[in-house]
Amino acid sequence: MVMAALLVAAPAVRAQEMPLTFQAALSRALTANPTIVAARLKRSINIASRDVAAERLNPDFRVELSKETPKEAYTLAVPWETGGKRAKRIAVADAVLATGDAELNAVIADVQNEVRRAFIERFTTESRRALLDEVQDLAQRARDAAQTRFDAGDVPQLEVRQAELALADAQNQAAAARGAVDAARASLNAVLGYPLDAPTPIEMTPDVGAAIASDQALARARSANAELAVFDRRVAEQRARIALAQALRQPDLTPEGTLTRRAEPEFSTGWRAAISITVPVFTTHAAAVQVEESTLREVTAERDAAVARISGEVTAAAAIAGAQRQQFIRYRDDIVPLAQEVERMAEDSYRLGQTGIAAYLQALQSTRDVRLRAIESAAALQSALADLERAIGAPPATPSSPSTP
Repeated sequence: MVMAALLVAAPAVRAQEMPLTFQAALSRALTANPTIVAARLKRSINIASRDVAAERLNPDFRVELSKETPKEAYTLAVPWETGGKRAKRIAVADAVLATGDAELNAVIADVQNEVRRAFIERFTTESRRALLDEVQDLAQRARDAAQTRFDAGDVPQLEVRQAELALADAQNQAAAARGAVDAARASLNAVLGYPLDAPTPIEMTPDVGAAIASDQALARARSANAELAVFDRRVAEQRARIALAQALRQPDLTPEGTLTRRAEPEFSTGWRAAISITVPVFTTHAAAVQVEESTLREVTAERDAAVARISGEVTAAAAIAGAQRQQFIRYRDDIVPLAQEVERMAEDSYRLGQTGIAAYLQALQSTRDVRLRAIESAAALQSALADLERAIGAPPATPSSPSTP
């Protein structure tokens, strides 16, 4: 009952529509989010690039015709790559493919975090609208009670006007809240690939979840962070590029075989064989190796910097999430039930003529502000968890729907 009073559940579901849970939203984003769909296309490019890397060099065929003997020569030259260059090109392409997969996982993690935030915003705005609708109903009852007492001659018309003013203000705030709901719905629909005006009713599971210690969050970040996984794949890719650059320093051989014709009177058909090799006089490819090794040092330094930054972000986010969780639980278990009791007592007191309309309206205003702050506390908790999830680079625990009171 307390939960329903603090954050009212999602809007009524039409008979033909199923409410969208947080898990269903995540599943939908994996298949329909435009950013993920675009990122997945890169894999086909990387696979085609691997096929290119696996290609072998084509042989050369040369035909020579001359007036002197031999008058005809047919030469076949077959390039031969030394140092395992082809295998190393394939290794680089495989490493690029692995890096692309890690980058896709990072994109998915970012989109999942975006879905969480959009889902939180959607639920928060709908909760505010539901609460303000309830406040509007309370203001309407206060206005009716004031009119009844005025008709009975118990109170002056001023109290009726005060109640009407409070009702008009509640109606105005409720109307603004409905606009915020429409905006949040459009934002969530855009992330999930739905038409912007689709109703997409949502469903929340009231689950605060357990507190997350900083050391646990750090351990998960080090093992599951998508950004660090990308750096790890980039390091492996760069090592493969260094091996390829070193292989390119070895000169290639080109064996040739020539069939000669029409060299009479010496012979009618003859042959000759040759082999050519690139002499590394002007270019030794040593600079290319230095470039790749320097790039490896840069990527490694970037990874170390990312580890330090992520560690700080995770520690800070875990501390904020813990504080927001404590505040939220206090609102849910103590403050909101007390505010609801004050609402009931204030309404009963006014109906019985024990207090005036000013005290009643002030009580309603006070409890409304408390319950709105409770909603903001729930939203702040979810936002802190989203920040922690982004800092970790993966869900902090087994994925579950955003916590609600």
